[in-house]
Amino acid sequence: MFSFFKKKTPSPEAAPTPEAPAAPVPVPAPAEERRSWVDRLRSGIGLGEAPAPEAPVTPAPPVALPPVSAPAAATPSPSPAPKAPAPAPAVPPAAAVPAVAQAPAVPPVVAAVPPERKGWLDKLRTGLRKTGTGIAQVFTGTQIDDALYEDLESALLMADTGVTATEYLLKDLKWRVKEAKATDPAAVKGLLADAIADLLKPLEKPLEIGEFTPTVVMVVGVNGAGKTTSIGKLTRHLADSGQKVLLAAADTFRAAAREQLAVWAERADKPGVAGVEVEIVSQESGDPSSVSFDAVVAGKSRGCDVVIADTAGRLPTQLHLMEELKKIKRVIGKAQDGAPHEVLLVVDGNTGQNALSQVKAFDDALGLTGLVITKLDGTAKGGVLAAIARERPVPVYFVGVGEKLEDLETFNAREFAQAVLS
Repeated sequence: MFSFFKKKTPSPEAAPTPEAPAAPVPVPAPAEERRSWVDRLRSGIGLGEAPAPEAPVTPAPPVALPPVSAPAAATPSPSPAPKAPAPAPAVPPAAAVPAVAQAPAVPPVVAAVPPERKGWLDKLRTGLRKTGTGIAQVFTGTQIDDALYEDLESALLMADTGVTATEYLLKDLKWRVKEAKATDPAAVKGLLADAIADLLKPLEKPLEIGEFTPTVVMVVGVNGAGKTTSIGKLTRHLADSGQKVLLAAADTFRAAAREQLAVWAERADKPGVAGVEVEIVSQESGDPSSVSFDAVVAGKSRGCDVVIADTAGRLPTQLHLMEELKKIKRVIGKAQDGAPHEVLLVVDGNTGQNALSQVKAFDDALGLTGLVITKLDGTAKGGVLAAIARERPVPVYFVGVGEKLEDLETFNAREFAQAVLS
C-alpha cells in the first residue's frame, strides 16, 4: 500500500555493443511478371476498393527466404494501361517478401487498483466530503452560464483555495470548457477535476531514502499539528521496508514528548528480524541541538539508514523559537556534511489559509523540502493544497486522514482532485 522509495546508485556496466544488421538477401522474381503486378497495383484494377493514401511505413527487416524458382515460360496476360503512365520503379528486395497476416491487436492491460489503495481512496473521499460537497453542488444545474462560475468561485473560496488559486482555476476551467465545447454542467465538473489535478501535479514527489547514509530528516511544525504521530507512522513504514531507523527526541520542551516518541519506536520495532530496528536518542531536559547532534553521530556509527529528528512545536511568529530551529539545522550540518537532507513541515489541514502562512514562514526560515498534510478527515478546508501549489509549491510527500497507521499515505494529485469532487 505504502509506496517506498529506496534510491540506489546503479553499478556501472559496459554498454552492450549493438549487433550489425544482417545483410539483405535478394529474392529473385520474374521481371515481366513483377512489372505487370506493379502496373496493376498502380491502376487499382482487380484489387478491390481503391487503395488508401500512402502512409510512411518503416521497412521490415530483411528476411532470408529460399530461392524462388521461376515458373514455366508463359505469355503474361496484357495489363491495362495505367492512368498516369510512368516507368516502373525498381522494386526493393523487401517488397518481394510475402505479406504475413498480422495477429489481432491485444487490448492494453489496465492495472487494477490494489485493494489497500482502494481502501485508502475511500477514506480520502470520506475525509474530503465536507470540502467537496459545496463545490459539487454548483454542478447540479442545467446550464453553463455566469451564475455557475460565480457560484463555483464562492465554493472554492469557502474551501480555502485562496484568491490567487481560485482565479487561476476559473480561468483554466473556462478555457477547458471552450476547448471541449462542453454544454453539460456534469462535464464541467470533470474538467474542473482535471484542472485541479494539473495544478497539484508539481506537488507530487516521492521522499527518497538511501542516497545518503544515514538520510537525516528534520521534522518541524506548530503545536498540535501531529508531528510526533506522523513521525511514528513514517517510522513504522520505514521499518516495514527494512530500514534501520534512529529517532532523535529533540522536543525537550513538551511534557511526555519523549515518552510518546518512545512508544512509537516500540510499535515500529521488529525484534528478531534482521535489519529491521528502531532506536531512540534522548536527553531529559537537554538542549534540542545537542540531542540532534548526538543522534546523527550515533546513526552514523551504528549504521542506521535513517535518522529522524523530532522538534518542539512553535508558531512562526515566535521568532526566538524559529531562531532555535535554525540553530538545530546548523548543528545537524556539523554532525554530517549536507544534513539535514530533508526538512519536513507537518501541517494541520484544518487550518486553511493559515497553513499557507505556515508554509511560507517555515520555508523562508529553513528551506523546506517537503510537507506532510494531516487531519484531512472531515475538513472543509482541503482546498488549501491548491493555494500552496499556486503560491508556494513545496512538495507534499504524505497526507493523513486519521490516527491509524494506514491513515498516512503518499500524495497523488489525481486521487486528491477526484476525492474532492466525488
